[in-house]
Amino acid sequence: MIVVIDDREMVTEGYKGLFRREGFCCVGFKAEEFSIWASGATDEELSGVEAVLVAENNSDCIDAELAKKIGKSPRLALADNGNLETTLRLFSRGFDDVVKKPVHVREILARISAVRHRGYIADNNNIQPGLRIHLDGRDPEIDGIPLKLPRREQRILEYLASVNGRRVSRAQIFTATYGILEEGVEETVVESHISKLRKKLRVKLGYDPVDSKRYLGYRLVLQQENEPVDADEAVAVETPASAKFSRETLEA
Repeated sequence: MIVVIDDREMVTEGYKGLFRREGFCCVGFKAEEFSIWASGATDEELSGVEAVLVAENNSDCIDAELAKKIGKSPRLALADNGNLETTLRLFSRGFDDVVKKPVHVREILARISAVRHRGYIADNNNIQPGLRIHLDGRDPEIDGIPLKLPRREQRILEYLASVNGRRVSRAQIFTATYGILEEGVEETVVESHISKLRKKLRVKLGYDPVDSKRYLGYRLVLQQENEPVDADEAVAVETPASAKFSRETLEA
């Protein structure tokens, strides 16, 4: 789930539509609404926040206490003015990246992916054949061949990869995949999605990379950097070093 904070409802609605077109759940808040929600949110709800995008005019809405609750979720500032003074001011407020508008939503996803994996992604040139997961909406790959998955299954796979091998609960996966405002969908639907995903991965890989423990949740078995691993068990998460985008942009 990607959170967008902007006091202009038209802007948050625009981002929600664009992210959904790319297969990502997005929730919009006004600055005051976000403070109220985050202050009372459970740990499971907060763990489903994959990134927080904040409008320049609302850049002071995340204080030290809220920043602590959000944890390691990437925080990106959306700047109306990309001059040096503005950029430095936003970085000084604790943002992981500053993005100048207008910007394509796919570039935002690539930046989120880069921030999330900064410092611990292994060199992809040294990764043995196996499962490669992109976190910016592209299809996962098995031995270089794209694997087409339904949108929900792909988002679950990406979320499991994004937490770097940690175990997550069904509720956390549901929040990340469907968001906090989804009505009419039962949390148990996650189990059906995961079951179908695991069957497809098992057929393609010859093994199941998703480890599950009753009452404890699910985790993706990842290859750790510099740790020897059998070729049949290699799982890689890729962050693109660079990307090309179309001229379609969001002007907010």
